[in-house]
Amino acid sequence: MSQPLADARRLVVKVGSALVTNNGAGLDLKAIGEWARQIATLRAIGRDVVLVSSGAIACGMQRLGWTRRPSGVHELQAAAAVGQMGLAQVYESAFVAHGLQTAQVLLTHEDLADRKRYLNARSTLTTLLGLGVVPIINENDTVVTDEIKFGDNDTLGALVANLVEADALIILTDQRGLYTADPRKDPDATLIETTRAGDPVLESMAGGAGTQYGKGGMITKVLAAKRAARSGAHTVIASGREADVLPRLARGDGVGTLLIADTQPLTARKQWLADHLQLAGTLHLDAGAVDALHSGRSLLPVGVCDIEGDFERGAVVACVTPERREIARGLVNYSSGEARRIARHASQDIAAVLGYEHEPELIHRDNLILLE
Repeated sequence: MSQPLADARRLVVKVGSALVTNNGAGLDLKAIGEWARQIATLRAIGRDVVLVSSGAIACGMQRLGWTRRPSGVHELQAAAAVGQMGLAQVYESAFVAHGLQTAQVLLTHEDLADRKRYLNARSTLTTLLGLGVVPIINENDTVVTDEIKFGDNDTLGALVANLVEADALIILTDQRGLYTADPRKDPDATLIETTRAGDPVLESMAGGAGTQYGKGGMITKVLAAKRAARSGAHTVIASGREADVLPRLARGDGVGTLLIADTQPLTARKQWLADHLQLAGTLHLDAGAVDALHSGRSLLPVGVCDIEGDFERGAVVACVTPERREIARGLVNYSSGEARRIARHASQDIAAVLGYEHEPELIHRDNLILLE
């Protein structure tokens, strides 16, 4: 089943909080030690591995003696700050036992939304891998706010896979893989062994965003696979409690669910545009502009009906159809105030309307990525 992984040289492994914390009971030292051993095995056969790990808040709660997860943001951030120390110590000890060094990297979406910081993060991770170090990545919960958070580590894992141009994303969870239905509710549910990442049917199988099964669960993994596929990375969803799961996957054994990336990888710059989780604004297009984008042309102001949000020139904005479906996003050449004034006008009228002209396009095709 997993032949693509047998050829994968660079892997991102995401470990879920249920596994790291033994379902919330505190850090599972035995399990962490086992993953360190497996990753050491992969390193020994020439594979680069980046680990994305949950568990900082749970570890902090355990260290602080808290039995209930706090609801206050500052208490959660305090728990994360304490827990990140404990998590780093545990991973460092586990990997040192196999002769490997680790590095802690804490990220927020803001780090990846800024182009310079994005490139710096990529360079740092690439350098660490070149030095034989295992980067261990988590969301920076001590400073994160709703505006700059990833939302879940499945999404973070996909973004990191794109960032380091990984060949595969391995999501380890407490389930065997993706099923045709929730196996805890439907006795007829069967494991999906291989399918295409981004297949819309998968999202309904995963439960949909509004269901108990899907919320923060399998649906985020399906969407992460879709995102990882944009840079050509395959995804495997498998049980982290499966014996020798990582070396077996690296050999090409059939474990879990393989979601194959069968789309042409985006260029690095357009990948950065596609990976934005928060957008500065929205441009509402008419049908003619939608057709123009699908034909590979730039977005001109004449095709824009309405503008939402306040943004500066150079911001990343969404482009939506008359049905409000996002079809593209890109770097806008005009601020929101300027865009509102030139919307519905021909490009040759821009100078007359504004008194100056930055560019004839609202978004140039080189700075625009189609999402469908």
